[in-house]
Amino acid sequence: MIYPIVKYGDRVLEMAAEPVMVFNSDLEKLVADMFETMYAANGVGLAAPQIGIPKRLAVIDVSLGENPDDKIVLVNPVIVSTEGRTTQEEGCLSLPDFRASTTRPQRATIRAQDIRGKEFTRTGEGLLARAFCHETDHLNGTLFIQHLSLLKRDSIKRKVKKLVKAGQW
Repeated sequence: MIYPIVKYGDRVLEMAAEPVMVFNSDLEKLVADMFETMYAANGVGLAAPQIGIPKRLAVIDVSLGENPDDKIVLVNPVIVSTEGRTTQEEGCLSLPDFRASTTRPQRATIRAQDIRGKEFTRTGEGLLARAFCHETDHLNGTLFIQHLSLLKRDSIKRKVKKLVKAGQW
């Protein structure tokens, strides 16, 4: 099932998500639906709050579905360390059509649980590190625009307000 993606301005995107406590077939179905939703939107990551579910759950696939081994499920993730800095253009499925140069760690190590509740640690570099940080931010109620300068962030907010006023958001 493809879920509608919640857009910037919805409160669920500004709240810290609740931990996942139950690991069962419902969670497996939700994860499968999240991957389907992410691929349909041409994304590399999707957090549960982006589909209106305030749970600490995210899916990532930096191969855009090309390599099944690249599918990552993050349940209750925490960034445990970062190294370096890199600035690249970044976007967000909850802010469609908006992209901006965003500084993130070059390398990030995350500790999370898998779909069965087993804890694991994984380190990513480049785009994967960026996705780890971006999706974990969503689970903490933070959007990528909060990493931008005040001027750039305000510019995006004004454009979104105009779209809302015009009934296009």
